[in-house]
Amino acid sequence: MKLPTVTPADIRRALLMREEIALLDLRHEAAFATGHPLFAANMAVDRIAIEAELRLPRKDVPAVLYDDGEGLVATGAERLAALGYGNVRVLDGGLKAWRTAGYQIFEDVNSYSKAFGEMVEERRHTPSLSADEVAKLIADKANIAILDVRRFDEYATMNIPGSVSVPGAELVLRAGRAAPDPDTTIIVNCAGRTRSIIGTQSLINAGVPNKVRALRNGTIGWTLARHTLDHGADRRGALGPFDGGPANARDVAYRAGVRHIGASEMAALVVRTDHTLYRFDVRDAEEYAAGHLAGFRHYPGGQLVQETDMAAPVRGARIILTDDKGVRADMTASWLAQMGWEVYVVEGGYDGALEVGPPLVVPKPDPAHRYRRPYEGTNVDERAMQAYLDWEYGLVDQLRRDGTHGFYVI
Repeated sequence: MKLPTVTPADIRRALLMREEIALLDLRHEAAFATGHPLFAANMAVDRIAIEAELRLPRKDVPAVLYDDGEGLVATGAERLAALGYGNVRVLDGGLKAWRTAGYQIFEDVNSYSKAFGEMVEERRHTPSLSADEVAKLIADKANIAILDVRRFDEYATMNIPGSVSVPGAELVLRAGRAAPDPDTTIIVNCAGRTRSIIGTQSLINAGVPNKVRALRNGTIGWTLARHTLDHGADRRGALGPFDGGPANARDVAYRAGVRHIGASEMAALVVRTDHTLYRFDVRDAEEYAAGHLAGFRHYPGGQLVQETDMAAPVRGARIILTDDKGVRADMTASWLAQMGWEVYVVEGGYDGALEVGPPLVVPKPDPAHRYRRPYEGTNVDERAMQAYLDWEYGLVDQLRRDGTHGFYVI
């Protein structure tokens, strides 16, 4: 199969002009994590049949394939063609050509979401406390509430003692119950840095009356400071926004450039065939299963901001979010808009016919092919943890050198 080629300069131009493009790395995730362009998305060649139609909803999306000399491109192109994808091209020279052109190579996974989080902290000076400072507050029985913004399964695996699970997009919706006393200091933590920065800044942006601080470097920082983590916790934050939270969340979304639409406007976007459209329901899995709008895929808002390249690999696509309470969609959309996405929040729709059923679960990759994150599990080398933090600290400077991100911070 003879495929047209594009150059690294062509891809850079498309990114700068905000044209639609899916830059697909066909290697396994472990290899992808060793280095890739900022907006590349990993779709291992042996997972195309599983993932492509879910992650690439438009069959004539401009897709560019590459590897690093492993010879995966021809097979990848054949498998996409078999699924009906008709606008597939090849990065001429592969990843080596990208390096030779002098363009930036980003390590790890979810790199641009993490880089965006670092930019938010730099621009907004998001306040934080060290592990030792938080440990002292716990020991002194201070008036604090520790909110863990990771997925619940991550929280249950290991957590800061006394913390409560409140996944990221749920913060504004649940902070009023988690910390009803405005004199309570809210401490937001994740495993590393990104989700705690975004979570802390979400509460600040939405005007929570409490003092809010991120746990600097999350459970990694806690471990490196020789503090003990708990395991098996099942505490979940109850529903209850603080006064003015929902209205403030909507204002935050408007300031970020998010547009609210009704059913007719959404229908007009759905029938467009010239542009990729992603539709995500950002509520929790139980709410989604009980009833959701047709055509919407489940993706919790906090994870959507953290894993945007996995959820929406087509850079330049449109995104519609839905949430029966509005708050989670507004806060999630506010961050996606600042990351350069064209984002809409659909108004209402839950008083009509809903689809019922659990979220679609994609089979996990072979563990041998997966990149082991330095912040997951309970047995991680401390040197790997510190190296990961050092990498994150350097992301803002790398964004500046790359120059294609289009991020802004309100």
